[in-house]
Amino acid sequence: MIKLTNLNGEEFVLNCDFIETIESKPDTVIKLFNDKKYIVKESIDEVIARVVEYKKRIFSSVPKIPYEEGE
Repeated sequence: MIKLTNLNGEEFVLNCDFIETIESKPDTVIKLFNDKKYIVKESIDEVIARVVEYKKRIFSSVPKIPYEEGE
């Protein structure tokens, strides 16, 4: 989940796993797989950075499976 700001200045949290596209028209428009759209103050690069940071936090807690040659 990432925290974003709508054009009214209100913060909300978005499940970034459902993002299909992000466009700049000139406002940043996030389209989800269910066709719902959100217009946010953050730039495309800011949204991407928040998604990457979220994914890093999530996947850093996943235990590593040891790799053995020959499998």
